[in-house]
Amino acid sequence: MTDLLATLSLYLAQTALSFPEWSPALLSIDFGFIGLGEFHLRWYALGYIAGIGGAWWYGMQILNRPALFGGEAPLGKDAFDDLMFWIIIGIILGGRLGYILFYMVPYQMDMLAADPLTVLRIWDGGMAFHGGILGVAIVLWFFAARRGVNLLSVGDIAGVTAPIGIGLVRIANFTNAELYGRPTDAPIGMVFPEGYVPGSTPPAYDWAADDWVYRGDEVARHPSQLYESVLEGWLPLIVLSLLIWKFGALKRPGLIAGLFLIMYGVGRSVAENFREPDAFVSGLPGWLTMGMLLSVPMWLGGAWLIWNALKPQENRV
Repeated sequence: MTDLLATLSLYLAQTALSFPEWSPALLSIDFGFIGLGEFHLRWYALGYIAGIGGAWWYGMQILNRPALFGGEAPLGKDAFDDLMFWIIIGIILGGRLGYILFYMVPYQMDMLAADPLTVLRIWDGGMAFHGGILGVAIVLWFFAARRGVNLLSVGDIAGVTAPIGIGLVRIANFTNAELYGRPTDAPIGMVFPEGYVPGSTPPAYDWAADDWVYRGDEVARHPSQLYESVLEGWLPLIVLSLLIWKFGALKRPGLIAGLFLIMYGVGRSVAENFREPDAFVSGLPGWLTMGMLLSVPMWLGGAWLIWNALKPQENRV
């Protein structure tokens, strides 16, 4: 029976799609002549940079059309520039601290205790989206209170622009051969490199050899990063944009922000059924993952925002 399963696994792996094996970096520059080593312009970093740039551009296109808000935009260009700066801070600090609190403290405390400085080594990987969204929410609250602007309208801008970065970063996860899916025998199954190179990010890439490393026993898996790119990024972007440009959704502050939270929560929960759970996370029922659990507050918060936005104007918060 064991031999039969091994033969079947080998057959499925041979008939599966192959990982494209792109380099994790768009380009590499050797600064060894000045003692700085090699610099890699990575797709993962470019995903964040392009996502933030795309969010700024799209946000300005909306803010430059006050009629979308019913007469007056909540922010001018200078204020929006300031907001984007603080959103970047919120993404980085929230994403990193979220990973520490949600994943390392409960499940990898021994590693954290042995090397507390790992908290600062963000370049080694370890960002939690749910922590990032919490960091951005705190930034939006402080910004709106300090500037005296409508928090819900500012949240709407964040809600419709955030999917750009999410969609791009999920594609970058794919190019990094990380956060891949569960094993599958479906035609869309893909064999990802699952080797390990000590100290390397991503762990399956050998920078010295400029090549991906395979263990040899890989199986076909769902390319769940691409599912997430669509479900968490591009689909919400299209739907929310349609509601804004065709149906005037920004005239009901908080509606777009609430719909974004709901759509992300639904998309993430669906994708989690195809994504390989983190190996170190334990104690959850088989049908529940940490990603699903952390999405519950998004469902609840999104539902409240939608409920509030759909009430008569005089009864809204």
